[in-house]
Amino acid sequence: RVQLVESGGGSVQAGGSLRLSCAADGYGYSMGWFRQAPGQEREAVAIGDVSGKVTVADSVKDRFTASKDIPKSTLYLQMNSLKPEDTAMYYCAADCRRWDSGGPWCARFDAWGQGTQVTVSS
Repeated sequence: RVQLVESGGGSVQAGGSLRLSCAADGYGYSMGWFRQAPGQEREAVAIGDVSGKVTVADSVKDRFTASKDIPKSTLYLQMNSLKPEDTAMYYCAADCRRWDSGGPWCARFDAWGQGTQVTVSS
C-alpha cells in the first residue's frame, strides 16, 4: 500500500494562505485532498489523476488551486483567502480503486494520510 506524507497545515488568520503538500512513495497514483471538520462529513476538496489533471471542488475553486507534480508524486493544494469555515483536518488520499460514474471524483481511495490540521481564526 502506498505511503503518504502530508505537510503544510497550520494556523492562520482569515484572509491568509496555506499550501498543503502530499507526497506518495511511489509513482502513477491518483491522489486527492479531503477535509473534515468536527461533526461534519468528509468533503472532497481536490483530486489529481495519473495524467496530472486536477479538479477542485466547486465550493472552494474560487480560492483554492491544486497541482500535481508527477515526477515527485506530490499533490499540492494552494489555499488562499482562507475563511474560518475552512478550519478542518485535511487528509490526503491516493490510489483510487473506484471512480464516481461520470465524473472526476474518486469513490474509494486505497491509502490515506494521517491528516494535517488547518485552523483559520477570524
